Amino acid sequence: MFLNPQPIKTAARKPSDALSVPRFAVWAAALMLAASLAPSAVDARETTAVSAPFEVSESPAGNYLAARVAEAEHDTFAASTFFRETLRSDPHNIELVQRAFVAALANGDLPDSYALAQKVLARDPRNSSARLALGVRDIKAKNFSAARSQLNWTGKSQQRDLTAVLLTAWSQVGSGDVKKGLALVDTLSEPSFAVFRDYHAGLMLEAAGKTEEAGKRFKAAYSADQSTLRLVDAYARNLDRQGKPDEAKAVYAAFERIQPRNPMILAAQADLAAGRKLAPMVKDVNAGAAEVLYGLGAYGLGAAGGRQGDEIAAIVFLRLALSLQPDHALALDTLGEAYGRLKQYETAIDVYDLTPENSPMRVNADIRIALLLDALGKSDEALKRLRAIVAEHPQNAEALSALADLDRSHKNFAASADAYTRVLTLTSPSEKSQWAIYYFRGVDYERAKQWDKAEADFKKALDLYPEQPLVLNYLGYSWADQGIHLDEAFKMLRRAVELQPEDGYIVDSLGWAHYKLGHYDEAVKLLERAIELKPGDPVINDHLGDAYWRAGRRLDAQFQWNHARDLNPDPDDLPKILHKIDKGLQEASPAVQDSPATPQAEVKKGG
Repeated sequence: MFLNPQPIKTAARKPSDALSVPRFAVWAAALMLAASLAPSAVDARETTAVSAPFEVSESPAGNYLAARVAEAEHDTFAASTFFRETLRSDPHNIELVQRAFVAALANGDLPDSYALAQKVLARDPRNSSARLALGVRDIKAKNFSAARSQLNWTGKSQQRDLTAVLLTAWSQVGSGDVKKGLALVDTLSEPSFAVFRDYHAGLMLEAAGKTEEAGKRFKAAYSADQSTLRLVDAYARNLDRQGKPDEAKAVYAAFERIQPRNPMILAAQADLAAGRKLAPMVKDVNAGAAEVLYGLGAYGLGAAGGRQGDEIAAIVFLRLALSLQPDHALALDTLGEAYGRLKQYETAIDVYDLTPENSPMRVNADIRIALLLDALGKSDEALKRLRAIVAEHPQNAEALSALADLDRSHKNFAASADAYTRVLTLTSPSEKSQWAIYYFRGVDYERAKQWDKAEADFKKALDLYPEQPLVLNYLGYSWADQGIHLDEAFKMLRRAVELQPEDGYIVDSLGWAHYKLGHYDEAVKLLERAIELKPGDPVINDHLGDAYWRAGRRLDAQFQWNHARDLNPDPDDLPKILHKIDKGLQEASPAVQDSPATPQAEVKKGG
């Protein structure tokens, strides 16, 4: 039985990276955009990412079917290519035009998407995503009046659209009328918009060279929210530009206590320490409009909760942001994350690789590329890359943590434990968030048969995070497996199940502990529940087969073992399963282990 460790994406973008727009506003914008994208509801590839060569067909029907398959797989590089070919034979088919537009837009093929957007509007003048794309095009071209015409086409009702309000305001700044732009932003009068309103007003004033006035708006926003990266960074940069570097340092230091080791903050602090003047976050209208789109995309992705429509809308916002500011490192980071969620790993790699070499986010991008390579099955290359990153940046805790995670997932337990130990030397071992480091290092020690060290780490993890269900599960099971501290062990396991009753792995651990002590009827009951929760897990199926056999249900046991065999079990487990299918289980007394077992958990870093 194995822990099932997953490759962990370290240094993840925190929800506080993007300004916390009121959720209803983001959803309204996302739903509006998703609705207009609905005919194809697809996104994915960057144009440079082709996982496998393909050829277009001479058959329009063949190209159309290929395009629809690409849509379903979120492969917009292929979808865009095949829809474009299909349109050659049926250029006036509005459904094809709209699908091709969406594929091109989500794929980042902006010139194609603009041309297709005009065709969409010729038949559907209310299509908001086409209007948005052309509005962004016009802002980039400094055709600010034309941009306003696109963004405000539907008249007064459009003022309720957050995206249109902010982009129109930035177009006014571009036209030289900062006062009108601010007045429009200030129409966002709901209290829940206050931070977002003052933040963007500050950016507009900063871009217009009104540094002190910008500072007042940033200060108002900061007084209500000190935990958002973009606001903190914008305010601190403004303070430095006002000649207040010590106040800027204090703002960054306060954020460090909330979110340690953020690369953007560390870079700004290094500049301040060296006496270098900080540049404003937003220097011009393009960057300001890009910040609007990035904020909506990043926050919308964070709020998506797995809903595909929100992810698609977020990707479109991020693509448009990058069309205005191609080196926006956080937009690239978030876009890469979105593709990773959709399992478009090649595309995600290409996006991360666009991060500028001089960006503070470059090391993080390289870390994520390595982890994505592992997800693609290129584990040797992934480990080689991560080790090279660690060698070049030995003080980077995120790189070390990623290397530790990857070594653990590939059963390099000694190397993984060593890397986690190095992480602890670079961080505060007493921080609550460090429970995960102790827990994962404890897993390494347990798998390397160094139980005393493992037990100490599990106890330390519980000291930092009492009643953490993963730790309760692992330590409780390990004690029960060894026949020690049984009362406390079962108390821990039952509590873990209470805390996460829908976690099949944790329910499995409690059931398997009962099995190991000869409580076969109770074990069957719990393992059947675990199967309901994780029907496709080979280890849980194997366990239930063992429990059935001991409970006298031989036919049920054979069925369960055969099912475990067919579920692609770990290569080390397969011979044991095959032996049981052929010979069954030998008679054994309780607490005698039929096969090696380790408590399972669907572990996620920081979970």
